[in-house]
Amino acid sequence: MSNDRPQQDADEHLDDVSDGCGCTEMWEHMSDHRDEE
Repeated sequence: MSNDRPQQDADEHLDDVSDGCGCTEMWEHMSDHRDEE
């Protein structure tokens, strides 16, 4: 990647997503967090 942020920081927004989730769960998670901001 071209930015200087560590990979862990770049992936923080996925911490609450279960391993093995599908596209639907990912979209729901992203949508829920977008509504909170």
